[in-house]
Amino acid sequence: MKAENVKRIAVIGAGDMGHGIATAFLLGGFAVTMRDIKQEFVDKGVAGIKSSLDRFKDRGKITPEAYDDALSRLKTAVELDEAVKDADFVIEAVPENLELKQSVFTDLDKFAPKNAILATNTSNISVTDIASATGRADKVIGYHFFNPAVLMKLVEVIKGDQSSDESAQVGYDLAKKIGKVPVIVQKDSPGFIYNRVNEPTLLLLSKILEAGSPSPEEFDAAFKPIMPMAPFELMDYVGIDIAVHGLNYFAEVVSEDYKPSDALNAYLESGNLGKKTGKGFYDWSAGRPNIDLSKATSEFDPNHLIALQVNEATKLLEEGVAADAGQVDLAMANGGGAPIGPFALADGIGYPTLLEKLEEVHSKFPLDIFKPTKMMKEKAE
Repeated sequence: MKAENVKRIAVIGAGDMGHGIATAFLLGGFAVTMRDIKQEFVDKGVAGIKSSLDRFKDRGKITPEAYDDALSRLKTAVELDEAVKDADFVIEAVPENLELKQSVFTDLDKFAPKNAILATNTSNISVTDIASATGRADKVIGYHFFNPAVLMKLVEVIKGDQSSDESAQVGYDLAKKIGKVPVIVQKDSPGFIYNRVNEPTLLLLSKILEAGSPSPEEFDAAFKPIMPMAPFELMDYVGIDIAVHGLNYFAEVVSEDYKPSDALNAYLESGNLGKKTGKGFYDWSAGRPNIDLSKATSEFDPNHLIALQVNEATKLLEEGVAADAGQVDLAMANGGGAPIGPFALADGIGYPTLLEKLEEVHSKFPLDIFKPTKMMKEKAE
C-alpha cells in the first residue's frame, strides 16, 4: 500500500486526542470515521471538531466552503465493525492502558480490511506489545500525535519489532500530506524520542524536591527569563499526577533511577496536582503564578537541563532508536516550544561545557541516568 491509496481514515476514540487527529485529517482532505463507545462521547467529539473548525474559519485560515466540505467528509459510529469496515488506515486513540489497547487491536484485526494499516497513538507503551494482539504485526505502527493534535506539528511514526518499512512509510507520507512533521522512530523504545529526551529533566526536578533546596520558585526564577514556562511551573500546568505516572513508567521499563521521590509523591497524595486542582507547587487560583525573579538560584542554569537532554539524546543514537542527530533535533523542535533541538544546541554551546554541567548534576545526584555517555565524552574531547 502507498499513501495515495488511503482514502478513508478511521479514528477510534473521540476524546481530546481522537477528535484532534480527526480534525487534522479532515483539514487534510480525507474522509474520516470517528468512533467511540457511547453516542454521548461521539457527540462531544463532533462538538470538539466543530469548535476547532470554527476557530480556523473565524481566523480566515479556512473558507466557509472548506468548513462545510470538511464536515461533509465526517462520519461517526458507535459500533467498531461499522467504523472500520471500509477504512484504509485506522488510528487508535483510547486511554493509555496496554490491556485496553490490546483488546481494541484484537477487534480491529477482526473487523478492519486485511490490507488496512493499524496505528496506535500511544505516547509511551510498546508498539510491539500492542501489535502482539493482532495477526498483522507487520501492519501495526505507532503514530504519536502531540496535544493539541490539530495544531502541534510533530508525529512520531514508531516501528514495532515486526512493523514493515512499507507501513511506516505510509504513516510518514500521510502525516506529510496533512501538514505535519513526521519522524520515524527506528526502534520501539520507551518514550520514543520526544518524551525520552525530556524525562531526565523531570527526574532532576523530583530529586531537587527530595533535597529540599532550591525551592521550586528559586529554581524556576533562574529559567523564567528564557522560557515561556519554567520547569516546575510547567509540571504544575500539565499536572503533577501526569509527571508521577511518567516517572513510574520509566522506572519500570528503563531504570529504577526514575522512581519518583517521596517529596514528589507527597503532592500526589495531598491532591495538590497543579493548575487542574488550583494548587501544586504554586497557587493557581488567581491565574498563572507570579514568579519572583529576584529569588533565582545560582546552583542551576539552563545548560544543566540542556546537558541532560543532549546526554539522553546520545543514548537514542547509541541504541539505534533514531537514525541520526538531525531526526532527534527535528522531533524535539516540533514536539514543543524549542526553536532548535539538543544536538544543534550542543554544537552552539560546546560539548566540553555541557559535559562539565552534566558532571555537576551527576555529582549532586549520583544516578546512572545522569552519567555521561561514551558519545558525550567523545564529543567533548
